[in-house]
Amino acid sequence: MGESTVKLTIKFGGRSIPLSVSPDATTKELKSLLQPITNVLPRGQKLIFKGKVLVETSTLKQSLVGDGAKIMLMASQGLHQGEGPVLKEASTRPISRTVVDQNKPGLVVDKNRADRWKATGVIALAQANLKEIPEEVWECGSAARVLDVSENFIREVPVRISSFVSMHKLFLQGNGLSDESIQWEGIASLKRLMLLSISHNNLTVLPSEVGSLTSLRQLDVANNKLTSLPNEIGLLTQLEIFKANNNRITSLPEKLPETVTKLRKLKTLELNNTGLTNLPSVLFKMCLQLSTLGLHNTEITVESLRQLEGWGEFDERRRTKHQKQIDFRVVGSGQFDEGADKSW
Repeated sequence: MGESTVKLTIKFGGRSIPLSVSPDATTKELKSLLQPITNVLPRGQKLIFKGKVLVETSTLKQSLVGDGAKIMLMASQGLHQGEGPVLKEASTRPISRTVVDQNKPGLVVDKNRADRWKATGVIALAQANLKEIPEEVWECGSAARVLDVSENFIREVPVRISSFVSMHKLFLQGNGLSDESIQWEGIASLKRLMLLSISHNNLTVLPSEVGSLTSLRQLDVANNKLTSLPNEIGLLTQLEIFKANNNRITSLPEKLPETVTKLRKLKTLELNNTGLTNLPSVLFKMCLQLSTLGLHNTEITVESLRQLEGWGEFDERRRTKHQKQIDFRVVGSGQFDEGADKSW
């Protein structure tokens, strides 16, 4: 007699999801079980076992998936419901292996490390079980060029972050930050900032202050709860990469068609899994370096994009980039993501 159930572990966005299912369950049925747990709709799920994608109609037994198997769920381009994919939650994040004094608000930083931060300008504190930015960090002042406090439990980004006048890169993703958690006037004063990552938080608003970051080249606000983008995005004239996928955005700023003419260095624009129905008509005409456009699972189709002025030139850049990736065997796809998933 066969096993009545098999115990599986689904790896998804930093989570390990335990499941007990029948070995006669199909991949399609497994996806249905995962939907309420992950918020990813079945058609947006790709399940991978031992390097192979599980076939929709095959049973676990037919796919040789047995008790104790680990299956990876890929949903970066998947459809989602509600508040989007349920990724790495603060309560389930693995804490740092460093022993933490429970009487302290966060990781105790030794003096040697603080000295090293000042010497290198790089402050690396990702996944350090922090609830606040340590005082030793603030002491680095103008010496700090990179601050990475991602995947922590940071409750506040205070105004005093403005003291990092030489800051080039700021990583705040995966902290569960709310709109009230960030004092934007502090971040807005970082005139040398070239990279800002605030993805995987709980932000509902991207304030107008972001337009003050005129040196910004990369902006990642993906996987939040944003419903719109500020007109001031158009002021980021040095912006090359902008990621806003997995949000609730249904329209782009009304003034964006006017200001997009200044985004001439924009190379990558990712708006996957949003509620967008159209793009500014001048996007391809004015953003002459744009070569990567992510619109997977939106209402925008290739047919509608082909009607926009400058489409032909954009398509040529896209194809050229994809060919270079093939030539140099770069991991990743240069394929164009569009809502209808239609073949070329």
